[in-house]
Amino acid sequence: METIELKIYNIVGNQLCIEAEDGQKVYTLIKKGFVEGKKIILSFQNVSMITTAFLNTAIGQLYRDYTEEKIKSSLEVVNIDQDDVRRIKRVTDTAKAFYKDREGQLKKSISEILGEGNDD
Repeated sequence: METIELKIYNIVGNQLCIEAEDGQKVYTLIKKGFVEGKKIILSFQNVSMITTAFLNTAIGQLYRDYTEEKIKSSLEVVNIDQDDVRRIKRVTDTAKAFYKDREGQLKKSISEILGEGNDD
């Protein structure tokens, strides 16, 4: 599997990863790599601040489109401090729970709208 390194500093244009819009740029590049069957290495070298808004958009929404196994086998994060590793873990845990439950919530909402399950 070919590997591509995405240098977050170069994509964002500075050392602050705080905007969801910048996270979307990263997400788009990751998704393009996944579609092409490549392994993605995200390098946070020279990045001094990362917010959950950025991470939710850059990494969290991957769980909407891909399985956890696909993400684990195709995405690696490097050059990041331990506090930000914990932040990524929190974002991915939340994303997994959110996207896993979406289908169940959607079915429940449709049933409620259609009045199914009511004895009226």
